[in-house]
Amino acid sequence: MTNVRIALANLSYPASPDESVSVACSAVARAASGGASVVCFPECFVPGYRVGKATPLPTADFLARAWEAVARQAAESGITVLLGTERIVDGTPRITVLVINADGTTAGFQDKVQLDPSEEATFVAASERRVFNAGHLTFGIVICHEGWRYPETVRWAARRGAQVVFHPHFGEAEPGSYRPTEFLDPLNTFHEKAMLCRAAENTCYFASVNCAGEGSPTTSAVIRPDGEVLAWQPYGQAGLLFADIDTAAATGFLAGRCRGT
Repeated sequence: MTNVRIALANLSYPASPDESVSVACSAVARAASGGASVVCFPECFVPGYRVGKATPLPTADFLARAWEAVARQAAESGITVLLGTERIVDGTPRITVLVINADGTTAGFQDKVQLDPSEEATFVAASERRVFNAGHLTFGIVICHEGWRYPETVRWAARRGAQVVFHPHFGEAEPGSYRPTEFLDPLNTFHEKAMLCRAAENTCYFASVNCAGEGSPTTSAVIRPDGEVLAWQPYGQAGLLFADIDTAAATGFLAGRCRGT
């Protein structure tokens, strides 16, 4: 049995792109101090998720400086970072997660492959997936919409050895929407129930992270490979959610029995 501690950065939506960087660096240091080997941030935390927001389009220079600052903190803290951000490819922006190794080097990007329809006017979808490693942990990444509605995205990673699939997303309360106070409230939307399915149908851990916001329809949570809840963050409460992953429990058995990719 190998236990790996992960942290989900359930933070408030940043007030500005510059604040997103400073808050991210602080969270990286606190995650490492709490014993985590890996910390994952919400979707597009740097500079802030822009669809429906006034957050400005980030320049390539801003992104490069932001990534460098977070990488420097990762190296100082000795922790792998999954930074929800965006990047510019062939002149067009993509929603992505930058994976930074514990020594501050870049492991690579996982771009969002399945865009929500509301994002198509702002971003361009990618087409490739990969898995990453952090010590004894192998992990995949699915971003928001693709994890909720496309089960095959999680299965792809589990079939390639991912013991946990991280799910950075962004969801905030809409006017008149139901405001949950307990995880998996039956009166709430389907989204949190989907977390259980993604874990149990693939026999892997599923770690979903959102920004903290009043009335948010989803919160950050970690689900065991049997579909049971391991940990969840109280709604609207900013902070780090820690969870210990038993890599031996994440066999990928059910994912491996599925025909196809």
